[in-house]
Amino acid sequence: MTVRRAIPVLAATVLLLAGCAGQSPPPHDRPAGPQLPPAGAQLDYQLGGAYDPPSGVDIVVRDRTAASVDDLYSVCYVNGFQTQPGELDAWPDELLLRDDEGEPVIDPDWPDEVILDTRKADEIAEIVGPWIRDCASDGFDAVEFDNLDTYTRTDGALRRDDALGLATMLVDTAHDVGLAAGQKNAAEDASLLHLRAGFDFAVVEECAAYEECSAYTEVYGDHVLAIEYTDNLPRPWDEVCADPETPASVVLRDRDLVTPDDPGYVFETCG
Repeated sequence: MTVRRAIPVLAATVLLLAGCAGQSPPPHDRPAGPQLPPAGAQLDYQLGGAYDPPSGVDIVVRDRTAASVDDLYSVCYVNGFQTQPGELDAWPDELLLRDDEGEPVIDPDWPDEVILDTRKADEIAEIVGPWIRDCASDGFDAVEFDNLDTYTRTDGALRRDDALGLATMLVDTAHDVGLAAGQKNAAEDASLLHLRAGFDFAVVEECAAYEECSAYTEVYGDHVLAIEYTDNLPRPWDEVCADPETPASVVLRDRDLVTPDDPGYVFETCG
Protein backbone atom coordinates (compact mmCIF):
# COMPACT_ATOMS: atom_id res chain seq x y z
CA MET A 1 0.00 0.00 0.00
CA THR A 2 1.01 3.61 -0.44
CA VAL A 3 1.56 5.39 2.87
CA ARG A 4 0.61 9.05 2.67
CA ARG A 5 2.39 11.52 4.93
CA ALA A 6 0.71 14.71 6.02
CA ILE A 7 2.27 17.90 4.60
CA PRO A 8 2.42 20.87 6.99
CA VAL A 9 -0.36 23.35 6.24
CA LEU A 10 1.92 26.25 5.33
CA ALA A 11 4.01 24.14 3.00
CA ALA A 12 0.93 22.64 1.42
CA THR A 13 -0.50 26.11 0.81
CA VAL A 14 2.70 27.27 -0.89
CA LEU A 15 2.76 24.16 -3.07
CA LEU A 16 -0.90 24.60 -4.01
CA LEU A 17 -0.44 28.22 -5.02
CA ALA A 18 2.66 27.40 -7.02
CA GLY A 19 0.86 24.59 -8.79
CA CYS A 20 -2.10 26.79 -9.71
CA ALA A 21 0.23 29.36 -11.24
CA GLY A 22 2.43 27.03 -13.25
CA GLN A 23 0.56 23.84 -14.10
CA SER A 24 -1.82 23.13 -16.94
CA PRO A 25 -5.10 21.26 -16.34
CA PRO A 26 -4.78 17.47 -15.99
CA PRO A 27 -5.12 15.46 -19.20
CA HIS A 28 -8.71 14.78 -20.30
CA ASP A 29 -9.97 16.92 -17.38
CA ARG A 30 -10.19 13.74 -15.30
CA PRO A 31 -12.62 14.05 -12.33
CA ALA A 32 -11.08 13.58 -8.91
CA GLY A 33 -11.32 10.02 -7.69
CA PRO A 34 -12.41 6.82 -9.45
CA GLN A 35 -15.58 6.95 -11.54
CA LEU A 36 -17.65 3.77 -11.94
CA PRO A 37 -18.73 2.55 -15.39
CA PRO A 38 -22.12 3.94 -16.42
CA ALA A 39 -24.74 1.47 -15.21
CA GLY A 40 -26.40 -0.56 -17.94
CA ALA A 41 -24.42 1.05 -20.77
CA GLN A 42 -23.56 -0.83 -23.95
CA LEU A 43 -20.15 -2.50 -23.93
CA ASP A 44 -17.52 -3.46 -26.49
CA TYR A 45 -14.64 -5.79 -25.62
CA GLN A 46 -11.66 -5.17 -27.92
CA LEU A 47 -8.71 -7.15 -26.57
CA GLY A 48 -8.01 -8.71 -29.96
CA GLY A 49 -7.40 -5.34 -31.59
CA ALA A 50 -8.62 -1.76 -31.32
CA TYR A 51 -11.17 -0.35 -33.78
CA ASP A 52 -13.83 2.36 -33.87
CA PRO A 53 -16.57 1.22 -31.45
CA PRO A 54 -19.99 0.58 -33.01
CA SER A 55 -22.70 3.19 -32.62
CA GLY A 56 -24.39 3.11 -29.23
CA VAL A 57 -21.38 1.81 -27.32
CA ASP A 58 -20.56 3.79 -24.17
CA ILE A 59 -17.95 1.49 -22.58
CA VAL A 60 -14.93 -0.01 -24.31
CA VAL A 61 -12.29 -2.37 -22.91
CA ARG A 62 -8.86 -2.36 -24.58
CA ASP A 63 -5.40 -3.71 -23.86
CA ARG A 64 -3.05 -1.42 -21.95
CA THR A 65 -0.92 -1.06 -25.11
CA ALA A 66 -3.87 0.43 -27.03
CA ALA A 67 -5.28 3.95 -26.88
CA SER A 68 -8.29 4.94 -24.81
CA VAL A 69 -11.38 6.27 -26.59
CA ASP A 70 -12.29 9.92 -26.16
CA ASP A 71 -15.82 10.52 -24.84
CA LEU A 72 -16.32 6.83 -23.97
CA TYR A 73 -15.71 5.13 -20.64
CA SER A 74 -12.45 3.30 -21.33
CA VAL A 75 -11.22 0.30 -19.35
CA CYS A 76 -7.55 -0.70 -19.52
CA TYR A 77 -6.76 -4.44 -19.53
CA VAL A 78 -3.77 -5.52 -17.41
CA ASN A 79 -2.66 -9.12 -16.89
CA GLY A 80 -1.35 -8.72 -13.35
CA PHE A 81 -0.95 -12.35 -12.31
CA GLN A 82 0.57 -14.06 -15.37
CA THR A 83 2.93 -13.08 -18.15
CA GLN A 84 1.34 -11.83 -21.35
CA PRO A 85 2.08 -13.78 -24.56
CA GLY A 86 5.36 -12.53 -25.99
CA GLU A 87 6.33 -10.66 -22.81
CA LEU A 88 8.06 -13.38 -20.80
CA ASP A 89 11.44 -11.67 -21.19
CA ALA A 90 10.07 -8.59 -19.41
CA TRP A 91 9.87 -10.52 -16.14
CA PRO A 92 12.81 -11.36 -13.83
CA ASP A 93 13.28 -15.10 -13.44
CA GLU A 94 12.78 -14.92 -9.68
CA LEU A 95 9.21 -13.64 -10.08
CA LEU A 96 8.08 -16.64 -12.13
CA LEU A 97 6.47 -19.51 -10.23
CA ARG A 98 8.56 -22.65 -10.60
CA ASP A 99 7.82 -26.32 -10.05
CA ASP A 100 9.86 -28.81 -8.02
CA GLU A 101 12.25 -29.24 -10.94
CA GLY A 102 12.82 -25.51 -11.28
CA GLU A 103 10.78 -25.12 -14.46
CA PRO A 104 8.36 -22.18 -14.91
CA VAL A 105 4.74 -23.12 -14.20
CA ILE A 106 2.62 -22.56 -17.30
CA ASP A 107 -1.11 -21.93 -17.10
CA PRO A 108 -2.70 -25.17 -18.35
CA ASP A 109 -5.37 -23.21 -20.24
CA TRP A 110 -2.95 -20.66 -21.74
CA PRO A 111 0.29 -22.38 -22.80
CA ASP A 112 1.95 -19.07 -23.71
CA GLU A 113 1.46 -17.56 -20.23
CA VAL A 114 3.65 -18.28 -17.21
CA ILE A 115 2.20 -17.90 -13.71
CA LEU A 116 3.73 -15.23 -11.49
CA ASP A 117 4.78 -16.05 -7.94
CA THR A 118 2.28 -13.91 -6.03
CA ARG A 119 4.10 -14.64 -2.78
CA LYS A 120 6.42 -11.90 -4.05
CA ALA A 121 3.67 -9.33 -4.34
CA ASP A 122 5.84 -6.29 -3.62
CA GLU A 123 8.21 -7.07 -6.49
CA ILE A 124 5.38 -7.83 -8.92
CA ALA A 125 3.62 -4.59 -7.98
CA GLU A 126 6.80 -2.65 -8.78
CA ILE A 127 6.49 -3.86 -12.38
CA VAL A 128 2.71 -3.68 -12.79
CA GLY A 129 2.37 -0.34 -10.99
CA PRO A 130 3.86 1.72 -13.85
CA TRP A 131 1.50 -0.01 -16.29
CA ILE A 132 -1.44 1.15 -14.18
CA ARG A 133 -0.12 4.69 -14.04
CA ASP A 134 0.34 4.61 -17.82
CA CYS A 135 -3.33 3.63 -18.17
CA ALA A 136 -4.27 6.76 -16.23
CA SER A 137 -1.97 9.07 -18.17
CA ASP A 138 -3.28 7.60 -21.43
CA GLY A 139 -6.81 8.70 -20.56
CA PHE A 140 -8.40 5.46 -19.38
CA ASP A 141 -11.10 5.66 -16.71
CA ALA A 142 -10.57 2.25 -15.15
CA VAL A 143 -8.36 -0.82 -15.17
CA GLU A 144 -9.26 -4.52 -15.07
CA PHE A 145 -6.86 -7.06 -13.60
CA ASP A 146 -6.93 -10.48 -15.22
CA ASN A 147 -6.13 -13.91 -13.73
CA LEU A 148 -7.03 -13.16 -10.13
CA ASP A 149 -7.86 -16.85 -9.78
CA THR A 150 -4.47 -18.10 -11.03
CA TYR A 151 -3.79 -19.56 -7.58
CA THR A 152 -6.47 -22.20 -8.22
CA ARG A 153 -4.32 -23.63 -11.04
CA THR A 154 -1.10 -24.17 -9.08
CA ASP A 155 -1.84 -27.38 -7.12
CA GLY A 156 -1.64 -25.48 -3.84
CA ALA A 157 1.69 -23.73 -4.47
CA LEU A 158 -0.08 -20.37 -4.31
CA ARG A 159 -2.94 -19.43 -2.00
CA ARG A 160 -5.94 -17.15 -2.15
CA ASP A 161 -4.27 -14.82 0.37
CA ASP A 162 -1.29 -14.45 -1.96
CA ALA A 163 -3.58 -13.29 -4.75
CA LEU A 164 -5.53 -11.07 -2.39
CA GLY A 165 -2.37 -9.34 -1.16
CA LEU A 166 -1.21 -8.50 -4.68
CA ALA A 167 -4.71 -7.50 -5.77
CA THR A 168 -4.97 -5.05 -2.88
CA MET A 169 -1.69 -3.39 -3.90
CA LEU A 170 -2.81 -3.07 -7.51
CA VAL A 171 -6.22 -1.68 -6.58
CA ASP A 172 -4.59 0.87 -4.28
CA THR A 173 -2.31 1.98 -7.10
CA ALA A 174 -5.28 2.34 -9.44
CA HIS A 175 -7.22 4.39 -6.91
CA ASP A 176 -4.18 6.59 -6.22
CA VAL A 177 -4.18 7.70 -9.87
CA GLY A 178 -7.96 8.10 -10.12
CA LEU A 179 -8.84 4.84 -11.85
CA ALA A 180 -11.68 2.53 -10.88
CA ALA A 181 -10.52 -1.07 -10.42
CA GLY A 182 -12.32 -3.98 -12.06
CA GLN A 183 -12.32 -7.54 -10.79
CA LYS A 184 -11.88 -9.97 -13.70
CA ASN A 185 -13.81 -13.24 -13.34
CA ALA A 186 -13.15 -15.24 -10.10
CA ALA A 187 -16.84 -15.54 -9.19
CA GLU A 188 -16.17 -17.54 -6.03
CA ASP A 189 -14.03 -14.70 -4.62
CA ALA A 190 -16.18 -11.75 -5.66
CA SER A 191 -17.35 -10.70 -2.20
CA LEU A 192 -13.87 -11.07 -0.72
CA LEU A 193 -12.19 -9.16 -3.54
CA HIS A 194 -14.69 -6.33 -3.21
CA LEU A 195 -14.60 -6.04 0.58
CA ARG A 196 -10.92 -6.67 1.24
CA ALA A 197 -9.09 -5.70 -1.95
CA GLY A 198 -11.40 -2.78 -2.75
CA PHE A 199 -12.53 -3.63 -6.28
CA ASP A 200 -15.19 -1.25 -7.62
CA PHE A 201 -16.83 -3.25 -10.42
CA ALA A 202 -16.45 -6.53 -12.31
CA VAL A 203 -15.56 -7.61 -15.84
CA VAL A 204 -16.80 -11.16 -16.35
CA GLU A 205 -16.61 -13.72 -19.12
CA GLU A 206 -19.28 -16.34 -19.77
CA CYS A 207 -21.23 -15.84 -16.58
CA ALA A 208 -24.42 -16.82 -18.44
CA ALA A 209 -22.75 -19.91 -19.88
CA TYR A 210 -21.66 -21.04 -16.40
CA GLU A 211 -24.75 -19.74 -14.55
CA GLU A 212 -22.78 -17.50 -12.19
CA CYS A 213 -23.88 -13.97 -13.14
CA SER A 214 -25.63 -13.44 -9.81
CA ALA A 215 -22.34 -14.06 -7.97
CA TYR A 216 -21.18 -10.77 -9.44
CA THR A 217 -24.38 -8.72 -9.51
CA GLU A 218 -25.06 -9.49 -5.84
CA VAL A 219 -21.73 -7.79 -5.06
CA TYR A 220 -21.47 -5.06 -7.70
CA GLY A 221 -25.10 -4.44 -8.68
CA ASP A 222 -25.41 -2.82 -12.12
CA HIS A 223 -21.65 -2.31 -12.39
CA VAL A 224 -20.92 -5.68 -14.02
CA LEU A 225 -19.53 -5.77 -17.57
CA ALA A 226 -20.29 -9.18 -19.11
CA ILE A 227 -18.90 -10.87 -22.21
CA GLU A 228 -20.35 -14.03 -23.73
CA TYR A 229 -18.75 -15.94 -26.62
CA THR A 230 -20.40 -17.44 -29.68
CA ASP A 231 -18.72 -20.83 -29.29
CA ASN A 232 -20.10 -21.38 -25.78
CA LEU A 233 -23.48 -19.70 -25.81
CA PRO A 234 -25.82 -21.70 -23.54
CA ARG A 235 -28.98 -20.78 -25.46
CA PRO A 236 -30.11 -18.34 -28.17
CA TRP A 237 -28.81 -14.80 -27.66
CA ASP A 238 -32.27 -13.26 -27.32
CA GLU A 239 -32.98 -15.66 -24.45
CA VAL A 240 -29.73 -14.69 -22.74
CA CYS A 241 -30.73 -11.04 -23.08
CA ALA A 242 -34.20 -11.71 -21.66
CA ASP A 243 -32.85 -13.58 -18.63
CA PRO A 244 -33.12 -11.33 -15.53
CA GLU A 245 -29.87 -12.85 -14.26
CA THR A 246 -27.92 -11.44 -17.22
CA PRO A 247 -26.12 -8.17 -16.42
CA ALA A 248 -27.47 -5.13 -18.23
CA SER A 249 -24.06 -4.38 -19.80
CA VAL A 250 -23.46 -7.50 -21.86
CA VAL A 251 -21.93 -8.13 -25.27
CA LEU A 252 -21.66 -11.20 -27.50
CA ARG A 253 -18.24 -11.53 -29.13
CA ASP A 254 -16.29 -14.05 -31.16
CA ARG A 255 -13.80 -16.06 -29.09
CA ASP A 256 -10.71 -14.49 -30.68
CA LEU A 257 -12.04 -10.94 -30.31
CA VAL A 258 -11.04 -10.08 -33.86
CA THR A 259 -11.58 -6.71 -35.54
CA PRO A 260 -14.50 -5.95 -37.92
CA ASP A 261 -12.37 -6.53 -41.04
CA ASP A 262 -12.02 -10.21 -40.07
CA PRO A 263 -14.75 -12.60 -41.35
CA GLY A 264 -14.96 -14.16 -37.88
CA TYR A 265 -15.96 -10.90 -36.22
CA VAL A 266 -19.11 -10.98 -34.09
CA PHE A 267 -20.56 -8.12 -32.07
CA GLU A 268 -24.08 -8.14 -30.64
CA THR A 269 -25.66 -6.36 -27.70
CA CYS A 270 -29.08 -6.57 -26.10
CA GLY A 271 -29.94 -2.94 -26.81
